[in-house]
Amino acid sequence: MRTKVINVGNIQIGGGNPISIQTMWDEPVKTVDKDLINRLNDIQSVGCDIIRFAVPTINDVPVIGEIAKKITMPVVADIHFDYKIALECMNYPIAKIRINPGNIGARWKVEEVLKKATDKNIPIRVGINGGSLPSDLRSYSNLSQALVTAAEREMEFFDSVNFNNFLVSLKASNIEDGYLANKVFSQKYNTPLHLGITEAGSLIPSVVKSSLFLYRLLSEGIGDTIRISISDNPLKEIYAANEILSALKLNKRERVNLISCPKCGRSTFDTHEFTTLVQKKLATVNKNISVAVMGCTVNGPQEAKHADLGITGSGNTILIFKSGEIIKRVTKEEALDVFIQEIDNFEK
Repeated sequence: MRTKVINVGNIQIGGGNPISIQTMWDEPVKTVDKDLINRLNDIQSVGCDIIRFAVPTINDVPVIGEIAKKITMPVVADIHFDYKIALECMNYPIAKIRINPGNIGARWKVEEVLKKATDKNIPIRVGINGGSLPSDLRSYSNLSQALVTAAEREMEFFDSVNFNNFLVSLKASNIEDGYLANKVFSQKYNTPLHLGITEAGSLIPSVVKSSLFLYRLLSEGIGDTIRISISDNPLKEIYAANEILSALKLNKRERVNLISCPKCGRSTFDTHEFTTLVQKKLATVNKNISVAVMGCTVNGPQEAKHADLGITGSGNTILIFKSGEIIKRVTKEEALDVFIQEIDNFEK
């Protein structure tokens, strides 16, 4: 079933639109300076569509509102407990409000939020998490059903006040419960779904769990926007999301396929370091090409001759190759800049 369309700033979610990528800023924000704006623009440049900020107190609202004025990426305000924070956020160009209605309090408080959201045409994300279910649902032996039931309660209330501008997330910390909840929900409703594994852990556990979870749902046509929750730099969440969508051929733009050698005792070219340095650049390149970073000059160009462009080295001599043929020899100091230039200039 095709979901309805929700507009989050300039991003359309649902209705067969490309799957959007989200992340959440990972530290408190007290001031808005040039460095912060540059870091947010960097996240957008590598493929992030939507950025979410926690807004723990009403005093934080003007700061998040100022950010929303200074970047083009839609800003989402994440609200818990105090409905007045949500109301105040909607006085700024904030593109979406995320609430967990179960902890906002009395229904009239939620209704006040919905009324203002209607007036401002701001969508709401109903965030249902396994760790913050309503008290009467916490004893359910079937967590996936508890998640769906919690969402249905909120949707019934939204329907009673004629509010339809919302999407839903049903998040658990394990793959099976999250998969079943979203599968069941998608079979019953045309509401857009925000997908993710919550509390997924550090880089490796998160990427493994998130990949398995998202593969199952996205390959069945379920899901409209995603976040990979990693206990690490938000940039890594975007890198991971891009890789997953690319592997499933669901990325909305052409992307570079990076091939890199794991390195061994023969290597004198630090593929680990070079890959880290070049990764951010590759994430911004809108080209359907393959790039290889290899550690061995003996057979690196031949092992990666299927790559459009590649690099390897020995000592201070770095080789850049194209389709397995060496095209340049440069020094270590020159390597990064020259290789990036070759990527920028490459045409199939």
